[in-house]
Amino acid sequence: MPNSFNDAIIEEFRANHGRVGGPFEGGRLLLLTTTGVHSGRPHTTPLAYLPDEGGRLLVVASAAGADRHPHWYHNLVADPQVTVEDGTFTYQAEATVLPGDERDRVFPRIAEAQPGYAGYQAKTSRVIPVVALRQVAVGPPPASSLGAALRLIHDAFRRELAIVRREVAGSGPGLGAQLRINCLTVCQGLHHHHTLEDTGLFRAMDDHPELAPTLERLRAEHERIAAVLAELQAALTRPDPDPTVLLPEVDRLIAELENHLTYEEEQLIPILDGMPQP
Repeated sequence: MPNSFNDAIIEEFRANHGRVGGPFEGGRLLLLTTTGVHSGRPHTTPLAYLPDEGGRLLVVASAAGADRHPHWYHNLVADPQVTVEDGTFTYQAEATVLPGDERDRVFPRIAEAQPGYAGYQAKTSRVIPVVALRQVAVGPPPASSLGAALRLIHDAFRRELAIVRREVAGSGPGLGAQLRINCLTVCQGLHHHHTLEDTGLFRAMDDHPELAPTLERLRAEHERIAAVLAELQAALTRPDPDPTVLLPEVDRLIAELENHLTYEEEQLIPILDGMPQP
């Protein structure tokens, strides 16, 4: 059934690589495409999500507290092979409805971070399901060039760090379990991205001897950022991390990373834009 509200969000999401206004502005949003139970046709829905351990993403079948599960939930129960768009990548994923015990452990953590879900659960007698999405195959970013793809990936880290900073700044005296996962997830993602650059992209650019000083500086910056990430992760793994201590560490990471990303884009994107895409 057509939904003009969702259709407008989907169009804006795709046009702006995951950035939208309205109720989702500044938040975590993905597009979930399931296969219709009755129609057999693809059905795309914009959903808020939360990072989870092990690289999974969590979505909540809240339907704003309605007494029936949303259509997309019924679709993925029938066929758990789904497509996820996060604004940077589009990938195939497997959807798993969390079983009772696991759902009951995870939902309070989600509701602490996003109290609206607790309100939705209070409105209905049904147990609101939580669904985990695990990537199984990924395609390249929807970009016109390698340079544009690099900028898309960088902007995704900028966006996620801005969300994490806002969450840390707005947290109470303690750091909630979900916020801790959010912070650790972006740290792990940055480490993985820089490792891929060191072992892949930068080696591929060794054919440009004029870039040797640039690549040397970028590799050194990766090491410096890795040290900042290690300190932040150590603070996050303490028994009771203090947000007032964490916030300066997050700000330090953002400042270091922004300088690094800006320099990398200035130096490498002109070269990448002249290289053929694989």
